Amino acid sequence: MLRVGDLQRSIDFYTRLLGMKLLRTTDRPEQQYSLAFLGYGSNPEHAELELTYNYGVDKYELGTAYGHIAIAVDDIYSTCDGIRAAGGTITREPGPVKGGSTVIAFVQDPDGYKIELIEREI
Repeated sequence: MLRVGDLQRSIDFYTRLLGMKLLRTTDRPEQQYSLAFLGYGSNPEHAELELTYNYGVDKYELGTAYGHIAIAVDDIYSTCDGIRAAGGTITREPGPVKGGSTVIAFVQDPDGYKIELIEREI
């Protein structure tokens, strides 16, 4: 689960730039929060990412325990080109991981969370 400052902005990032699907939403006005569940398919076959918007909170400190989310992609170079063209931020250009041959890149979501893209080996 990630806490986000603008639920629609984050849904747009994960669906439009990373190709996830919006699976479902829940609004809890009495408890003052909204949820969105995204993924490449539904549980239990696929993992889901839960985004939480707490009413009135537009920014969070990310903390030192959070590292990143990792997502496998077929073509990391075209994926990064598409993200960049759509206005996304690439924080590490595609290339081999230090000391290895796996090709990775990093992107940043609108709230500053890092997402590692890992190119699938064919």
